[in-house]
Amino acid sequence: MTRRYYCPNLPPLGGEIKLDDSESQHATRVMRVKVGESITLFDGRGHEAEATISAVSRNECWCEAFVPKRVIREPATSLDLAISLPKPERCKELIERLTEIGVRKVIPIVTRHTQRPPSPALLDKLSRIMIESCKQCGRNELMVIDPVTKMETLLESEATESCRRLLAHTGQAEPLERQSDATSVLVAIGPEGGWAEAEVELAVENGFHTVSLGKLVFRVETAAVVVAARLIV
Repeated sequence: MTRRYYCPNLPPLGGEIKLDDSESQHATRVMRVKVGESITLFDGRGHEAEATISAVSRNECWCEAFVPKRVIREPATSLDLAISLPKPERCKELIERLTEIGVRKVIPIVTRHTQRPPSPALLDKLSRIMIESCKQCGRNELMVIDPVTKMETLLESEATESCRRLLAHTGQAEPLERQSDATSVLVAIGPEGGWAEAEVELAVENGFHTVSLGKLVFRVETAAVVVAARLIV
């Protein structure tokens, strides 16, 4: 696999294009690309294009791109995870794994027992980590990272008929199984302090089904990876 670079504005008919500042610096200063080198560009919306490095300076990298092709490597089931994110130092690996597995969207939620909501700076950092993971794993569609949402707002949002809504819960619940008959699934994963009973009741009232991940108690990041692996891998 040739090295991949994120280029959100791929020329639809091919042609010369300059990588943005971040990608240009990575290409020139870290990867030390050379004129004539072959690379792959992807736009984060399902398209990729073979390209050749056409010019390099200290801070700029120009490419000659071929006509983009639509290349989808997404799972058949669209999976969104609403997560009470763990501490910042444990978020990096979480986002990397979920991007690689193919989760469509991460919704950071604030619950009764969430200790500290993620800051805008952290969400921006996680978005950059997600893009790097897409480059590494060959994914052409960016995983969406939503703004922080209150748990009550998520639970009371209008459900669509095509989306199955599940709540990972350590109480009495059916074990989580692959939802092979659903094209879209939303799973809510609470903080390490667990859900407040009122949150579980509100979730059930709004069409969520409680599911169990087993007898062991997982960290948030472990639970999220287990859910994603069971549902879409």
